[in-house]
Amino acid sequence: MRGRIVAGNWKMNKTFEEAEDLLYEIAESLTEEDLEKATVVICPPSPYLEMAHDVAKENGFYTGAQNMSNKESGAFTGEISAAMISSVGAAFVIVGHSERRAYFGETDELLCEKVEIALKNNLVPVFCCGERLEERNAGAHFAVVKKQVQTALFNLGDEDFSKVVIAYEPVWAIGTGVNATPEQAQEMHNFIRNLVAEKFGKKMAEEKIILYGGSCNATNASALFAQPDVDGGLIGGASLKASEFLGIIRGFDK
Repeated sequence: MRGRIVAGNWKMNKTFEEAEDLLYEIAESLTEEDLEKATVVICPPSPYLEMAHDVAKENGFYTGAQNMSNKESGAFTGEISAAMISSVGAAFVIVGHSERRAYFGETDELLCEKVEIALKNNLVPVFCCGERLEERNAGAHFAVVKKQVQTALFNLGDEDFSKVVIAYEPVWAIGTGVNATPEQAQEMHNFIRNLVAEKFGKKMAEEKIILYGGSCNATNASALFAQPDVDGGLIGGASLKASEFLGIIRGFDK
């Protein structure tokens, strides 16, 4: 059975005190059964990573960064390196979120560099891919996702690729309250898994964790997670409320 992950991307939200309160609320509510259903990852703003790791390591979950530089170190004011992220105990890093692509001009070629540096520093890259609404309406959604995945990930060898988590996030569903239907999510997840099989073989494809993101919440999580190729979620706004986030984790069948 493939691994399952529910990761919360807090984006640019919460003060230090608010973040600490939310972390402890999640930690105190998580049960052993919850942690058996899925690997739980919290991705807070980077100033809170060390604090979050201290809470996480005592309560059975993990932390991740929301972004990282494509440079190892040096005169890059304001950037955060993979080594820095790893040094404060984070195990994951989100790479290529649609907001980074749209607002900061990140390309698949740049993301390829980020993935390689993340792996070099023993971080699990959660690589995001997904189409905009106009691309889906034009029938180009498969071509868009194929290019994103192939350009950023298919240069990797088998061992490195096996460590990457893929997150399909249709841009038109992020923060809009409109999620892809379970059938739409399954269709794209299956398409991505077939791409992986063509490049890396059937076994690799069967073991690859592919998450869904985009207005996933406690109400629709069960239907999304019931799809055979959906292995969990990368959760945005719904991860900012402990009860909602826990409800998503509990969306998995036993």
